[in-house]
Amino acid sequence: MVHVLSSRVLLTPGDPQASRDFYEHGLGLAVYREFGTGPERGTVYFLGGGFLEVSGRSEGPPTTTLRLWMQVADCAAAHEELVERGVRVLRPPVREPWGLIEMWIADPDGHRIALTEVPADHPLRFRP
Repeated sequence: MVHVLSSRVLLTPGDPQASRDFYEHGLGLAVYREFGTGPERGTVYFLGGGFLEVSGRSEGPPTTTLRLWMQVADCAAAHEELVERGVRVLRPPVREPWGLIEMWIADPDGHRIALTEVPADHPLRFRP
């Protein structure tokens, strides 16, 4: 068995500065660490229980198989704040049939990000 000590999602954007601006200023993620120099330097952001590293530059199109899931305390408040910051909202908050409230946004490369709220009455809030 592999003993994992830490993990992070690695994202290689088409426009590194636009992605850093989005994750730092658009979403407001806190910086954990930075490394390297120049426009393709790496920036690692706190992502709840994990990390997101934005580094390098991709010459190819973004993948459609990568999606990020982030739990937030209040989807409606997050929606309002992100709209004010000019973040591209793909779908405003909706209560899904499974009981979670979800909204979808996109980063500058078009990677889809789900912001999810677990309502107080949802079974995920309770342990048997």
